[in-house]
Amino acid sequence: MTENDLLYTLALQHVPNIGDIIAKRLINHCGSAEAVLKEKKQNLLKIDGIGSVILKELFGNNHLNEAEKEIEFIKSNNIKVTYFKEEEEYPEKLKHCIDGPLLLFQSGNINLKEQHIISIVGARKITTNGIAFCESLIEALVPFNPIIVSGFAYGTDITAHKAALKHNLQTIGCLAHGLNTIYPKVHKKYMADVEKNGGFFTDFWSTDNFDRNNFLKRNRIIAGLSEATIVIESAEKGGSLVTADIANSYNRDVFAVPGRTTDSQSVGCNNLIKHQKAHMLTTPLDVPYILNWQLEDNKKPVVQKQLFVELDATEKEIYNYLKENEKQQLDVIAINCNLPIFKVSSTLLNMELKGVVRPLPGKLFEVI
Repeated sequence: MTENDLLYTLALQHVPNIGDIIAKRLINHCGSAEAVLKEKKQNLLKIDGIGSVILKELFGNNHLNEAEKEIEFIKSNNIKVTYFKEEEEYPEKLKHCIDGPLLLFQSGNINLKEQHIISIVGARKITTNGIAFCESLIEALVPFNPIIVSGFAYGTDITAHKAALKHNLQTIGCLAHGLNTIYPKVHKKYMADVEKNGGFFTDFWSTDNFDRNNFLKRNRIIAGLSEATIVIESAEKGGSLVTADIANSYNRDVFAVPGRTTDSQSVGCNNLIKHQKAHMLTTPLDVPYILNWQLEDNKKPVVQKQLFVELDATEKEIYNYLKENEKQQLDVIAINCNLPIFKVSSTLLNMELKGVVRPLPGKLFEVI
């Protein structure tokens, strides 16, 4: 968009009582934000859902002045701005969200084209089990090259970002504030790596006050960007459950990792599953299976058994078990090999890529 278009769109965004939904409705009716701000009030009142309260402060002189200041910040910090009507640049999945951002500000090297995108959210006070599952999940999904989206917050968020970076996966942090700051400050040390292989999204201005409600608004971007949202851990109430609800409202898949009924950080996930608001996620392979992801041709496992394949200790144990017991389900393998399900899942995927096992319908596996 041109600088003039950006100026008027920012000015419209600055008007109190006009959020993304109303702003889009006005723009779609008038043709542009500039046309909205230059239209007669009586004509705007004819638009369905537009009343005098909404338009009360529309024509204030301060909106353009504040927009000019924000443009200076955008220019001086090399921030990319995408507009909801830009077909090529605006994230595809956000186009289908009624409350998707009017403008999306970004930093880094984000490339959303032709890649799977998943969001990973969860408790800020993540347990060691939650960390292990999150890391194993991302490791197992590496062959599918997904983009990992989260909120760059404590606990689950930063665990997901760090695991993505470890495996050279693109990762995106959705922020609840402008790009002039970072929260929490302790995560500033990860910013350069994230921007090198991904980046940050926000729809907040540099002048927006830091507020708890911003996190709830931010969550719609986390849910909207992705084809699925995965909740690793959650207490009975929490922001990750809000993200899951938003994802459901967008008709996106939601996954939740179950836990013991006595674990406080599993209550939210267990409730999502119990109320049929999320798929039960017990193994990383559940994600590509339910989402129907397909490996690229150059990453598909070899059909014929390879000679002299090197297997680690865990792979040898599973291989020997399957060789003796033929076709077996993942859960059964885990029980009989005395291994966690997530470990067996990621190991089986590695063995599949090495061409020594193959999956069968019904989540069965056999040696080749």
